[in-house]
This record gives sequence, structure tokens and C-alpha cells, in this order.
Amino acid sequence: MNQHLRPDPIPFIDIQAQRRRLGQSIDDAVARVLTHCAFVNGPEVTQLEADLAAFSGAKHVVTCASGTDALLMVLMAKGIGPGDAVIVPSYTFCATGEAVALTGATPVFVDVDETTFNIDAESLKRGIATARKLKLTPKAVIPVDLFGQCADHDAIAAVANAEGLFVLDDAAQGFGASYKGRRLGTFGLATATSFFPAKPLGCYGDGGAIFTDDAELANTLRSIRVHGQGSDKYDNVRLGLTARLDTMQAAVLIEKLKIFEDEIAERNRVAARYAQGLGNMVTVPQLADGCSSVWAQYTIRLPQGVDRDAFAAHLKSQGVPTAVYYGKSMHQQSAYRHYPVADGGLPVSEKLSEDVISLPMHAYLDESAQDRVIKAVRGALSA
Repeated sequence: MNQHLRPDPIPFIDIQAQRRRLGQSIDDAVARVLTHCAFVNGPEVTQLEADLAAFSGAKHVVTCASGTDALLMVLMAKGIGPGDAVIVPSYTFCATGEAVALTGATPVFVDVDETTFNIDAESLKRGIATARKLKLTPKAVIPVDLFGQCADHDAIAAVANAEGLFVLDDAAQGFGASYKGRRLGTFGLATATSFFPAKPLGCYGDGGAIFTDDAELANTLRSIRVHGQGSDKYDNVRLGLTARLDTMQAAVLIEKLKIFEDEIAERNRVAARYAQGLGNMVTVPQLADGCSSVWAQYTIRLPQGVDRDAFAAHLKSQGVPTAVYYGKSMHQQSAYRHYPVADGGLPVSEKLSEDVISLPMHAYLDESAQDRVIKAVRGALSA
């Protein structure tokens, strides 16, 4: 190959390949909505909620406009506000802490486990103690199923129950994964997820959902997502949001959910091949016992001393895109620096922010593309 000819880049996430696979079924689903014109709370929304309940095992599903709204709505339903503390991992997308701050409550940032990247139970305990020392009332913990792998829900539940906190699981990246044989959506008081297009199960815009077995909570959430309305449309009984999922997005998700299990299996095949090809060069992700992952991201850790920017540039020259999730943990970001962190600091989060990098991951990554990624990584580290 002429060295001046760059190989075609591999898609980091390939929504178009999935679109080609679904083809006519998506077109037909959208056409049905265009025909009945019930663009808000149309029949597809109810249908999707039933389908998601069947898939996850949760008794109630309330769809909403985004993953951030999903988190915020649960906190609002539980009356979280000023003076309250909600414990969140710092190494996560900003929405996890943002939803807490939007209620007027205080996010208290805690550290994560170095192997799974998920919330560390010992740091969680320290975070609760830190909150009390600051005269805040710890009310909840939001574990994150980061990059597609379940958090340690038994360990989190044990701490939360002992300390009187409720658990709101942030499964924005993990929906579809299982913990000890149970799908996410049935742990804690409620589970929030996102259907952002890049997620393993994504729509064609913003979208989200909340899963719970608590019927009273589900009713409150349905009120909050429509301005807090009560039985009389013009007597709003609580503060709410405009947080409905569009019917069009629900129609798209109904079709995508039909192939979701198949796509999860493909993602796991890609992850296994990456681990085999890269395990002796970089730190590859490890699944905890009894956990599965939907591999929202395939995130490796580079060996000490490797220049991450140079590594990314080398891969880019080979047509292999990369991304860094997250170059700054939440407690290092401008908007969140003034919030408290657990006693003892967050050394793991800070270390991860310096040495992680994510490789292309989706269900349509064929073996030749996988081989290109593996070869590029190995080449960059041997250079």
C-alpha cells in the first residue's frame, strides 16, 4: 500500500450498519406514527414500556426524554433537595452528578474500583461519613454500570440498607447487562437508562426510561414527566418537567429492541477477541464474577509511561478512531470542583482519567476490522 494512502477509518460506533440491517422495519414504524399523528404519548410509547418491562423483568417502566431526566425525575419524586447528600462515583459521565445538583442537593463524589471502573463500596462508606461530617443528610446513592458492566449491586445494597439510603441505578451505559442472573432494571428503588443514539440500545435522538417495582413511585414519575399534573389537567399537584419520550423515538426503539439480544452477543464476541489479541499489551477490561456487559465502550488502560495522545494519533493514522472517557473525573471539572469528595480522596478516578482510552466497539465490527484495531494497538505500543 502506498504509505500516503490512509486506510478508510473504521466507525467508532456504526449506527448506519444497524440502520441497513433494520431497513424497512424502521421506515414502516416511523410511517405508522406519521399516519396516526399522535406524536406525544402515542400508542408506541405504551407498547415500548410494556416491551421494556418484559425484557428487564421490572414491574413498571416510565419512558422519558433523556437519561438525565430519568435520574432527575426519580430524585424529584423522592423529594431530594437542599441539605440532602447523594453519593455518586466521580469517574462517570457528568449527568450522574448533574441531576443531583439540579435538585439543589449536594453530590458527594466517591472513588471507583480499579478493575471494574465501578463505584467502590469502601469509598461509598467514606462518602456517607463525609456527608454527615458536613451536616448533610445522606439520602441516596447512584451507582453507575459504567461502560456496560454492572456495578456490584449486592455490596452497594448492603451499605445503602445499613445507612438508610435508597439506590438509584444509573444504567445509561449498562442496560441489557445482567448481575448474578438478573437483568439491570430490577436493582435498588429504581433504574435509569438513556437511549442516546450511541448507547447499546439507542434511538434516533434523545430518550430515556425509568424501571421500578414500586407502583406508587411509577405513578409519581408519570405525573412529573407531564409538568406534575394531577387528575385535572390544569391542577398540577407537584413541580414537574416536560420529560416525555416522543412517539417517533418509541417506534424506533420497539424495532431495535427486537435485535438487541443478538447485538449484545456480537458485542461480547468482539470484546472476547480484543481481550485475546491485546491482553498481553494493555490492561483490558475484566468482568466481575456473575456479571455480564453490553460493552457500551471497550476501554483499555495504557501501560505506565505511554503518551496517550501519541498513541491515539498513531491509531488514527491507521484509520482506527479512539475516544477518552473521561479525561477529567467529575470532581476535577469546573462546574463540580466545589462539591465534596470522600475522605481519603479519589486516587483511582484520577489515575483512570490519565491512562484510559476506548477502542471502536459495536455489533457490526467484522473480524477484519477487529484485526486492524488489534494490529494498530500492538503496533503503536511496539513503536
